[in-house]
Amino acid sequence: MKIDLNGINVLLTGASRGIGFAIAKLLLESGAGVALHYNKNRSNLDDLVKKGGSGKVFQGNLEDLGEVKRLFSEVINEFGKIDVLINNAGIAIDSSIESEDEKWLEDWERTLRVNLTSLAFLCKLAINHFEKTGGGRIINISSRAAFRGDTPDYIAYAASKGGIVSLTRSIARGFGKKNIKAFLIAPGFVRTDMAKDFIDKYGEGIALDDIALPKLTEPGDIAPLVVFLQVVWLITQLVLPLI
Repeated sequence: MKIDLNGINVLLTGASRGIGFAIAKLLLESGAGVALHYNKNRSNLDDLVKKGGSGKVFQGNLEDLGEVKRLFSEVINEFGKIDVLINNAGIAIDSSIESEDEKWLEDWERTLRVNLTSLAFLCKLAINHFEKTGGGRIINISSRAAFRGDTPDYIAYAASKGGIVSLTRSIARGFGKKNIKAFLIAPGFVRTDMAKDFIDKYGEGIALDDIALPKLTEPGDIAPLVVFLQVVWLITQLVLPLI
């Protein structure tokens, strides 16, 4: 059965590759209007938009909170409103605990700025927007590292993903009665471009030996869950008024 998301507008960060690209492809195929964010790699998105669907491409460096605000404003100006914010963008920096203090702190601050601070700011902007439009959904992509930690070289990554968990739960608790729903997806190890550095350094076995499945998860395995959450929300909008 084909899922119909016509009339649903989505802002998706980190859409140019990996999990984000897989989510973007499926959302467009489902009829959603999608604001496709990227920082450096635009070509994949241009090719995706050419294939059809209601997608628009937006650039923004999430290290800069001024650019985050500009990005959100441009998306609203283009689409009129959004119904869903999907925070997928993130970075993972290999930063040894033995490195110089200044370098380690620089990696730490950059990781949290992109993975957590900019994500939180986008959530704030979205909540303010949803309060005016009658509600919406926030879907934050975290990681298994949020719950089990990570290797010593990726402490900052794990910490940033752990922060996303508490942030999302707080939004869900604080704004659910205003029809603003917050969801968290925390995938296990996914075979993405971002994960390649980790695999190259430690070997694929470190991931495979730690999971129950015979192979690593692919980005396309995550995308249907994101679309499914849209369907769940649409059903609740139809059913709750009847209860």
